[in-house]
Amino acid sequence: MNEDLRNVVLGVLATGVSGSLGWLTRTYFWRRRLRRKQAFFGLPSGSECLLVVNRLAGSERGVHATDVSALLELSALIKDCGARPRIVQHDTARQGLGEIAEFCIGGPFSNRRMAAHLPNLLPGLTMNVEQEPPEDRGMFTVAGETYRPEWGVSEYVVLARLTRGEGARPVFLLCGQAAVTNQAAARHLARNYRALSGKYGLDGSFVLLLRVVNSQAYGPDVVELVADLTRVARTPQAAPAAT
Repeated sequence: MNEDLRNVVLGVLATGVSGSLGWLTRTYFWRRRLRRKQAFFGLPSGSECLLVVNRLAGSERGVHATDVSALLELSALIKDCGARPRIVQHDTARQGLGEIAEFCIGGPFSNRRMAAHLPNLLPGLTMNVEQEPPEDRGMFTVAGETYRPEWGVSEYVVLARLTRGEGARPVFLLCGQAAVTNQAAARHLARNYRALSGKYGLDGSFVLLLRVVNSQAYGPDVVELVADLTRVARTPQAAPAAT
């Protein structure tokens, strides 16, 4: 009887120890993943970040419904890091670079802050903001290559992580040719941040050109990587030779 009781007690103790070790291991890896995620997004627990929203075409204060969806996806990501977002309109953002993390959404035609970021942070990349001719509207130009949208069929978005200024908190740019491309960039970032942090580092910069395929049928879900523009987009364009 004593032998049986001892075996039962030892079994209970072994189960308790193994369960505790399993819980401690899972907690360790969960905290490690969380710290890496916070470092990549520049969002330590209790911190604040900037969500800069663009305007709806033809409206001064309205926001496109699809851009609202992008904001929701980014807000969920920020909440997972234990941080809190501060949402501001593009024309009221008065914040330096590097002080707090920032997510800037929309092209320069609808987002004044993006219009300031592109020549400052990505001098090698331009985006056409003219309405005419229609086929060139929203066209990206970088390293002599042009990327024109085929609306609803093939549209492009630049997804970038950049650091500048004191504090070196990152600025994320989601600069798309259409609202659906902005949401596609937000979803791509949320789904692939581990791969991106593994490739570029927790504090590295990157500039990616993505293509949204057949958004009329698939929405923001089917995305292809077109090019890594990290070097060329951050290098100022050479001035044209004098004639």
